[in-house]
Amino acid sequence: MNHAASPVAVRHVKTDKVPELATATWSNCLVVGDEIVMSGMTAHPASRQQTLDTYQQTLVVLGKIRDLVEAAGGSVGSITKLVIYVTDIAHKDEVGRARRDFFGTPYPCSTLVAVSALVFPELTVEIDAFARLGVDLRQAVGG
Repeated sequence: MNHAASPVAVRHVKTDKVPELATATWSNCLVVGDEIVMSGMTAHPASRQQTLDTYQQTLVVLGKIRDLVEAAGGSVGSITKLVIYVTDIAHKDEVGRARRDFFGTPYPCSTLVAVSALVFPELTVEIDAFARLGVDLRQAVGG
């Protein structure tokens, strides 16, 4: 008897709104079964075009995450978990304000971690995101 698990469908999600670098050795977004998994997103290249504070960078990043989730077939309400990396923990309130301005309640689960640096010196925030197709947190019950 073969007890091997059935393979789970994997789909590579691409959108012109969040282009992948031609030289990238990672995918911006994959759908694995009904899970949407995204690489860490930053405000680059917008952060190179103008100076953005942590609040503004967080909104840019959340917009990229929304665009990828929508390209995968979900919505903002499909986002279930964020892992947020900041270069200065003193900026946590700016991140929180951006989250409040971007999401309705209930908010996605979240972890906030301070790190020593991100890939480019002007970046102050990077966010990993997880979402699930068929889920809409805006329809959650309880509290």
